[in-house]
Amino acid sequence: MNIRKQRQDAILDLIKAEPVYTQDELISKLKSRGFEVTQATISRDIKELKLVKRIGAHGKSAYAASETPSEKLSSKYNAIFAEAVMSADYALNTCVIKTHVGMANAACAALDATDKDEIVGTIAGDDTIFVLCRNEAAAKSLCTSIHKMIGD
Repeated sequence: MNIRKQRQDAILDLIKAEPVYTQDELISKLKSRGFEVTQATISRDIKELKLVKRIGAHGKSAYAASETPSEKLSSKYNAIFAEAVMSADYALNTCVIKTHVGMANAACAALDATDKDEIVGTIAGDDTIFVLCRNEAAAKSLCTSIHKMIGD
């Protein structure tokens, strides 16, 4: 995982755990977690993460993750994916996902909507999806998360 992704994940963890009111406060909390950042970096992260300020319990504005239409669809995509997929396995950097007949395109669309960095591309047939991952570790990780999702 690259440092930007780790830092942005830390930001999301921080704002979920407790109210963060200012960029300076966010910089300070990140430094306590080992991230040396500038105000410009924090501004870019806030923009990329699409953070918004919402009025909290104490009447002060705090950073929060915005709920985009794609996030609302995310749970629907997960449900479609979990129902369609029967199994997953990998060889080197390719993950092969088997679905119920006729469900590969829907499951593939759901997977594509997740916009995972470790996925280079996907191809769907009638009941099979090929997922090209960046490396073998990414393919293994994807298969592991698919097995958890489908209850394997």
